[in-house]
Formats: sequence, structure tokens, C-alpha cells
Amino acid sequence: MTGFHDMRFPLRLALGATGGPVRRTDIVNLSNGREQRNQRWRDSRRSYDVGTGVKSLADLYAVLEFFEARGGQLYGFRFRDPLDWKSCAPGAEISAEDQVIGTGDGVTAAFPLVKTYSDTGGGWTRRITKPLAGTVAVSVDGVVQPAEAVAVDTATGIVTFVAGHVPVTGAIIRAGYEFDVPVRFDIDRIEVNLAHFDAGSIPTIPLIEVLI
Repeated sequence: MTGFHDMRFPLRLALGATGGPVRRTDIVNLSNGREQRNQRWRDSRRSYDVGTGVKSLADLYAVLEFFEARGGQLYGFRFRDPLDWKSCAPGAEISAEDQVIGTGDGVTAAFPLVKTYSDTGGGWTRRITKPLAGTVAVSVDGVVQPAEAVAVDTATGIVTFVAGHVPVTGAIIRAGYEFDVPVRFDIDRIEVNLAHFDAGSIPTIPLIEVLI
């Protein structure tokens, strides 16, 4: 991905962030009181505000330094969503059985990491493009694959089986992992408020997900 720095926003500041998924829906109110709804975006897009995580002068400087190094909105970067950062629920342990990422056909070797959000009413599958190095575990029909059998591209989220380990036809491929969200700053100006000599704040620092 061009215009992206493979750097993670400071974790201690990310943990204090607010935000989450955003969707766009057009709603038309009809004369009979009913309404029609149309989905404008196929996928949701994450939006965050990390200004609430700034607590000290050290935090202020860390944000300022990171902002300057990214050129404001110019370069994207990694961000850890404080709620949704792994293939399973927040309180669960990652397992190679967490998410179905494909079905073997005896030929295909590369599979993109995905995460599915669903219930009995519906569901949505999200591409995971920024897995965390060293956290991806893959299984084929319930058998965990050794590290030498699979190559993981942490820049794209593509899992590739090496020669001799390509899943056979009908085999179910699953994966578990930690991941970051690719984002960029949604402002080109940082407003610093030095309330005291040893403390300050940045009222708002919006981030927006970069879809790949």
C-alpha cells in the first residue's frame, strides 16, 4: 500500500480513544409514513478520536512527534482498536479455529485474513489487512499448521501456504490473530492547549480508517 508507514500509534494513547465503526445509509421517508433504506457503503469504516488519551506533556509530545513524522494526513499508520483487535471476543484467547478464511480446492495457496460479524439475523465479513507479526495461527480441517507451512504478509493480511502444504479440495481453512486498523490523521493541524506548566491537552485528534 502506497502512502503508508508501518508504524503503530502509541498504544498507551490508543487505549484511551473513543470511536468505532461508521456506516452510511440513505433513508427516504414516504408519504404513507413508511421509509426506504439504501446502503451507500458496502463496508463500514472505523473512525476514532484519540484526544481523550492525552494525559501529560509526554503524551502531548508523543502525539506531536508522531503527527509530524506522518506528515499530517499524508501517510497512514497502524492503530490498535481498544475494543476490537483480535480474531475472537475481547475476553477470549486467540485460537487457530477462530475465523473461517477459505475452503481448499487443491490449487489455491493464498487466502486473505477475514473476520466475520454475524448473528441469526445477518452478517458481514471484514478484510483484515494489518495482522500483527507473530500472532497468526492457521489450521486446516482443525489441524494447526506449523510455522514453516504458512507465510503471512503483515502488510496485506494474505496467508500463503508453501509448496507441499496447499489445502486439498474441501478442506476448511481457519485462522486466529491479533490485528491493527490502517488509519490516517483526519486533520492537518494539531491544536495544543497547555493548561499548566506540566500538563496540557489536545481537544480532538480524529483518525479515519484507510480502506485497502
